[in-house]
Amino acid sequence: MLRKILILGAGKSTSYLLDYILEKSSIEKLHLTIGDINPEGIPSSIKEHPSCTVIKLDIHQDKDRKKAIGDSDIVISMLPARFHIKVAQDCLELSKNLVTASYISEEIQALDKDVKKKGLIFMNEIGLDPGIDHMSAMQIIDSIRSKGGKMILFESFTGGLVAPESDDNLWNYKFTWNPRNVVLAGQGGAAKFIQEGTYKYIPYHKLFRRTEFFEIAGYGKFEGYANRDSLKYREAYGLQDALTLYRGTMRRVGFSKAWNMLVQLGMTDDSYTIENSKGMSYREFTNLFLPYSPTDSVELKLRHYLKIDQDDSKWEMLSELQLFDAEKKITLDHATPAQILQLILEDSWTLDEDDKDMIVMYHKFGYELNGKKSQIDANMVVIGENRTHTAMAKTVGLPVAIATLLILNNKIKTPGVQIPIAKEAYDPILKELKNYGIDFKEYDVPYLGYNPDSVGN
Repeated sequence: MLRKILILGAGKSTSYLLDYILEKSSIEKLHLTIGDINPEGIPSSIKEHPSCTVIKLDIHQDKDRKKAIGDSDIVISMLPARFHIKVAQDCLELSKNLVTASYISEEIQALDKDVKKKGLIFMNEIGLDPGIDHMSAMQIIDSIRSKGGKMILFESFTGGLVAPESDDNLWNYKFTWNPRNVVLAGQGGAAKFIQEGTYKYIPYHKLFRRTEFFEIAGYGKFEGYANRDSLKYREAYGLQDALTLYRGTMRRVGFSKAWNMLVQLGMTDDSYTIENSKGMSYREFTNLFLPYSPTDSVELKLRHYLKIDQDDSKWEMLSELQLFDAEKKITLDHATPAQILQLILEDSWTLDEDDKDMIVMYHKFGYELNGKKSQIDANMVVIGENRTHTAMAKTVGLPVAIATLLILNNKIKTPGVQIPIAKEAYDPILKELKNYGIDFKEYDVPYLGYNPDSVGN
């Protein structure tokens, strides 16, 4: 008898997810139903697969949504995170297991007791970041603990970047995920973390000037800036006693310093709208944030305002975005600065058809064993194939697909609202990911800490 999988939403990150399930459909006796608001966007190779049915589904139509969920054995929600709660409530009511790649919201966490009561599994945070970061970290942390080691430091950085062979702009960056999230990164509160037992906070206006640097063998130097809340997983990872806990986002060196200029100008602000934004030129938009001068050009005012020389490489980076172009027009009406900046950046940073993206993940584990401090560095690099089969889609979609099959096959059994930090989840998923080239290289290195010999760092 066929087991029925329902996928809600078939956007950018689902190419590998769909391929994996359909590849396994014959041997695993699976039938896949894809419910999407725009089914015409789904490739014909997927639509025409004998183990696949595509339906037009508006998530807000309760009757249609419940019918689709009721007809399935397990549900994968790849919808925007704010819609997961509707799906989760239906899955609870109709006794269906659920898989999402998104962070657990408070509303979904609140269902935990009832989910457990029904013996259901609601697996969340099973994509890339969150997802592969949890699993790869816990595998090494559990391994250290099994030898009697005590964790004293954990750092983790992830970056969705452009592969070296497709890196053709001065920012060494292209969009591989939701551009809006990139523009708004770091907003909504200070970044908080612990270094050497001391709580640290970085306000948004300083976030991109406090970076860490690291080398990835074969790929060169990278920088990382702090995520908003590094302490979120302290309990889940069992790191309450760790002296250092820091999670961040990875970019190529130089990106953060240049991005900081856009922050200081006010271009990343999403809290107000600009009058008459439609039809405004990129040059006029840039001028909005600069003082009036009857004589000075926009370029001169901006250089003076940001204190940069005309031969500074950061000046070239701003020019490359066409911020001074008087011909290019904004097509958005009553838009916020952040929305307009996103539009401008999409001109320069959208992947071309044959461009390849790159995912880089880097973990640092400091631990004490038999009175000696040691460190393991682990990193993963995944290169995409093209604009459709991206490294981002691969690292988000494959863990979702693998977890779904493991739940169907009763290999992941523990009920409840959860993330993949238990051995029954991370071991088989990481093992299967290796078959698809998603693998971590581990290095034993000397423990450096932050400067453990000095006080009050």
